[in-house]
Amino acid sequence: MGKITLVTGGARSGKSTYALSLAVSDEKNVFIATAEALDSEMTHRIEHHQAERGDRFTTIETPVHLADTMGQVMLGTGLVIVDCLTVWLSNLLIRDESGRLLEREQAALFSVLQDPPCRMVLVTNEVGMGIVPMNEMARDFRDRAGRLNQKVAEKAEKVVFMVSGIPMMIKG
Repeated sequence: MGKITLVTGGARSGKSTYALSLAVSDEKNVFIATAEALDSEMTHRIEHHQAERGDRFTTIETPVHLADTMGQVMLGTGLVIVDCLTVWLSNLLIRDESGRLLEREQAALFSVLQDPPCRMVLVTNEVGMGIVPMNEMARDFRDRAGRLNQKVAEKAEKVVFMVSGIPMMIKG
């Protein structure tokens, strides 16, 4: 596996499960979770994902400052999984409508991705394959997510598109 793998696909396509399958059990594995338990439904989702990971990973919850966390945990780590970039993007947009926080955090992420010292798997949602959203905010999010995904895919050695639990290699 290359240094950076991007796993993308639609909702419930098997992205997280596939990402977890790339871990080697005898190495130090770190899981960086970007979701926040803001309601009972999200709490349930997070609990499900935690159970799926079991004790094979050290889990760090990082809703905003992703690059800082990645920089702190990568040395001496075999694999870092980030799940997921689109939730992280949403967190950034909610916290700062001006976009300055987003610009800083994305620049920091792209810097970390230049030469990571360990294997990385980044999970993201493909949100641009459906109908055009009816409101400006939703279209803006779709566009920003698409641009983020393109930049990460450019840096990745492998890109996997998940469809119905089936990984389709689209790069690497």
